[in-house]
Amino acid sequence: MDKKPKRREGRKIFASQATLMKIYRALAFAAVPILLLFAGFMACGSSRADEVRPPAVAGQFYPSDPQMLRLAVRQFLDGSREIPMEKPIALIVPHAGYIFSGQISADAFRQAMKHSYDTIVLLGVNHTTPGFSGVSLGDYASFGTPLGNCRVDTETVSALLAVCKQCNRNRQVHIREHSIEVQLPFVQVLFPNAGIVPAVIHEPDGRMCSRFGEALAKVLKNKRALIVISSDLSHYPASEDAAKADRLTLTTIAGLDPGRVESMMKILDLPNLDTRACGESAILAGMTAAKALGATRAVIAGYANSGDVAAGDRSSAVGYGAVVFTSGKDPGNTEILNRPAAPSRAVPLKNSEKKALLAFARESISRYLTTQTLPLARNFPVRLDFPQGAFVTLKKNGQLRGCIGHMADDIALGKTVGAVALQSAFGDSRFARVTLNELKDIEIEISVLTPMKSVASFNDIVVGRDGVLMSRSGASAVFLPQVAVENGWDRSEMLDNLCQKAGLSSGCWKRDAQFQVFQADVFSESQFK
Repeated sequence: MDKKPKRREGRKIFASQATLMKIYRALAFAAVPILLLFAGFMACGSSRADEVRPPAVAGQFYPSDPQMLRLAVRQFLDGSREIPMEKPIALIVPHAGYIFSGQISADAFRQAMKHSYDTIVLLGVNHTTPGFSGVSLGDYASFGTPLGNCRVDTETVSALLAVCKQCNRNRQVHIREHSIEVQLPFVQVLFPNAGIVPAVIHEPDGRMCSRFGEALAKVLKNKRALIVISSDLSHYPASEDAAKADRLTLTTIAGLDPGRVESMMKILDLPNLDTRACGESAILAGMTAAKALGATRAVIAGYANSGDVAAGDRSSAVGYGAVVFTSGKDPGNTEILNRPAAPSRAVPLKNSEKKALLAFARESISRYLTTQTLPLARNFPVRLDFPQGAFVTLKKNGQLRGCIGHMADDIALGKTVGAVALQSAFGDSRFARVTLNELKDIEIEISVLTPMKSVASFNDIVVGRDGVLMSRSGASAVFLPQVAVENGWDRSEMLDNLCQKAGLSSGCWKRDAQFQVFQADVFSESQFK
């Protein structure tokens, strides 16, 4: 019987998140050149060209295309929720690449977006200039991004220089520093008329940070100012350990006690935990200033680590927290850290949960194509936190357009779907990468897998019920349960085609082959139209 297969079979992935991350890095910003974009800036204030600090990480940490960048910021803000509170005095936001931390930054900025500010103080950390000390306010008239020039509030800078002995105008420390730059697009979108005060603080020194924080509060008194503290959290533990470390860090910060925060930063009690916060000095100084300006409570507005992102490496993560310092009599709020535990077993998916997974798969592909960022797998029903393997299949006009899966049940289902959706669209070597123009013509199908189970013989395989992973002579291949049915194969035909897919000859399954089977809950967008 000579029946040509419909190329419906999936491509297996025995990939760790580290592998997915490597593939993402090869894709990230591939179509976005690093442009400095001096021409056509929408200036907030006039300045000579040599007084503009040009963007150093556009096209690396965030999109260099102005329309793409503005859309990315807006989408992140739309994906955040407003939390009832008094007017924010200060924020803690991360400073990693937007694809990893942009949503958490938006969670903090969202709380300030309905308020007016004339001055935005940006407290950054020195990543680039060894030997630097003090607090550098730079000597630029403005800072550039693809969205235009952000005017420096020279009046406030001069006032700080007058009252703070640690402050200086070191330009070098700003030239390649990203911790301030990545905050600027949010400032430009939300507060286009505000001036900025760019302050890079050297390595942690509690007393210096306290003095600078007090001086900053003195200068900002009676001003409509917002302090933006730029800091990532834990560096390089496994994702699960990062969550533990960051929970302690954030709850301690919520206590508004700089001394306790400084002491807590020294507790490096988990494997590969290099630091609890790279912006410790900015946190200490910003917290001191915020308290002096009337902050009485802290609200945790968002949390994730890089392992929570579809392109992230769960074995070596960086933490990101959104914190808001504000006034009011209510106690600090850390409720967002209290995510319910994942269920202990897999129960059948509800239609609402299937729709959520399909929508997230499409959003993951769409967001990467339109802004080169990704949505976070959050706000899902808790059932989708249960770890399960899954395949995402893309079809265009009924023909296979990509199919990749992660078979191990070691990652929350929602995160698994986001990761393999990206790989199906951009990492299936059998096909060209999906383009934005064709996305509307593509249907998404998801197969949620049961755990794999070894069987003694091919005779134990039930066609139409079982997906099959066959291994022989160091080669392997997999078919989803629906492949044999869609192609009209019996068991022998299915196994012959499985041998060919593995690069072996037909009939290889009859001797010395090992088999594992699994079942799948298969659903597609067309079922819910």
